[in-house]
Amino acid sequence: MKPIQIAALALPLLSLIPVAAQAVPAEIIILRHGEKVNPYRLSKIGEERARAIAQVYLGKDASQSLLPNCVKPAAVMSVTLHTIETATPTSLSWSLPETAYSAVPEWQQTEAQKKAEETTRTQEAAAALLNNPKYDGKVVIVFWEHARIASAKLEKHFPGQQVTFRQLLHLNQLHGVPKTWPKHTFDYFWIIRYRGNNPVPVSFQMQKQVYTGKYAKLPQNVWGQPE
Repeated sequence: MKPIQIAALALPLLSLIPVAAQAVPAEIIILRHGEKVNPYRLSKIGEERARAIAQVYLGKDASQSLLPNCVKPAAVMSVTLHTIETATPTSLSWSLPETAYSAVPEWQQTEAQKKAEETTRTQEAAAALLNNPKYDGKVVIVFWEHARIASAKLEKHFPGQQVTFRQLLHLNQLHGVPKTWPKHTFDYFWIIRYRGNNPVPVSFQMQKQVYTGKYAKLPQNVWGQPE
């Protein structure tokens, strides 16, 4: 049989091979770590914010839960020591180990090396979020570094590459998504919703952390304003 005839016969057979659908979460909740005192730990305010986030918004039995129907998240992701600290009260409340894409300070590591590692980890996390079947149709909470969530400066410095969640999770295809997460803003959630297997989100919501009672003294500044 001639090669062209073989190819013609193969085409109908190829159409019968199932193609794996892209696995996409129903919702991703992204937030920044709490206030910090140095590269290795949160400040007292940051530690208090971590507890408040769990008890009010993201933990099990949270008083104002952001999780649809208070459902258990499929994962709690973190990247640096600050994000690991901030995520811990939330992950503990669900008895859920953190999924850490570790990028922690190392001895003699340059600032350029540190940033490169954070970028790589962000790309790996985004790939998992939009492709791992265990997150398909579920909710994932992501505690991350602000410049890797959104940074116009970082994106400009790496033209043609995807280096922030804003790019990697296709938020740049929606209107109203900030191009930069401000340096002194620690008190907001980004809530991203997807539909079906479409990796482009259908909605974006930015929600401010508002606290009363024992957490009323936590900084609650408006987006982009200093604490």
